[in-house]
Amino acid sequence: MAGLSLQHPWAFAFGLLGNIISFMTFLAPIPTFYRIYKSKSTEGFQSVPYVVALFSAMLWIFYALIKSNELLLITINAAGIVIESIYIVMYLVYADKKAKWFTAKIMLGLNVGFFGAILLVTLLLFKGDKRIVTLGWICVGFSVSVFVAPLSIIKRVIQTRSVEYMPFSLSLSLTLSAVVWFLYGLLIKDKYVALPNVIGFTFGVVQMVLYVVYMNKTPVVAEGKDAGGKLATAATDEHVLVNIAKLRPALPEKSSEVHPVFEMGAPRRCATEAAMAAAPNRDVVDVFVSRHSPAVGVA
Repeated sequence: MAGLSLQHPWAFAFGLLGNIISFMTFLAPIPTFYRIYKSKSTEGFQSVPYVVALFSAMLWIFYALIKSNELLLITINAAGIVIESIYIVMYLVYADKKAKWFTAKIMLGLNVGFFGAILLVTLLLFKGDKRIVTLGWICVGFSVSVFVAPLSIIKRVIQTRSVEYMPFSLSLSLTLSAVVWFLYGLLIKDKYVALPNVIGFTFGVVQMVLYVVYMNKTPVVAEGKDAGGKLATAATDEHVLVNIAKLRPALPEKSSEVHPVFEMGAPRRCATEAAMAAAPNRDVVDVFVSRHSPAVGVA
């Protein structure tokens, strides 16, 4: 086995280190799922990253088994399958009906349908080295698409000038993981393992540079976009008076008595009296809403 042979001690060392770093990366979402468990709700979190991670682990295990000498790839991806499966089960337990159906559909489409198609095509149409080459390039293509996914996060960081959605620790661990697995693939002369991690390293460095650039910047706060498509500026604190009217049958005149509603110590009769005059057969309630600007807005 190339990854464990004493003739490749450095390959074994980097493969073992890659297992440790990747395992810690697999455990990174634990705080998220602890929050889901405590609140008994998925709170808008998406299941797609965990379904995709499960598919990636399945694909790399299949490649390692076909190549037959990559135990270090098998160990970490087997751990990944177990961990990601636990995440997905927890998500399905606490997700609403719509999110459950969506998760079930993408699991059937990606992890059953697409993976099954790859399995059949590579086993039935290719043999020997051609099978390894075909499966290797499939793994490269999928891994590249996964590494490109953080482009949306990079765009969000630039737009909002906030690194809230791009923790430095996660970017660092992904970068280190890419470096270690690149060196492992290089040492065992497996380009299918090495190539995707060049892109992973590149995007990891970009994320860390952006973190350093924007970590002390004032975030752009926006409740929406203006007519020109630009981010709205932060709204100042304001108090809004809302008249809520409810139709009701006419009551005796004495029931139309107006009770003042106070805001900041000042009586506010005018708005209520005007509303009562205009619609004597309605209940009018003055509701004061204090709206404060959020700390961070997302475009």
